[in-house]
Amino acid sequence: MSSSAQAGVTITLGILFIIGATTAIVVWSWHRLQQHRADAVAMAAYRKLAEEAVANQGELRDEMRKLAEHMSAVEQLMRDVG
Repeated sequence: MSSSAQAGVTITLGILFIIGATTAIVVWSWHRLQQHRADAVAMAAYRKLAEEAVANQGELRDEMRKLAEHMSAVEQLMRDVG
């Protein structure tokens, strides 16, 4: 094989390597972007769930306070009757 043919093969292989590496980097970057988008959606859903849990916890606390007041009233009534 002559040196010009060998140089042509080397240049062709180099170009193919660069194209392959560029394609691999683009695919890897796209995959990471999609993964970050999915993580952001999941985090938003988790944040919404946490906000709802806090709101529900406040409502439960109010209901428990009311129930405790009613129980105190019932206990007092039982003491007064009994």
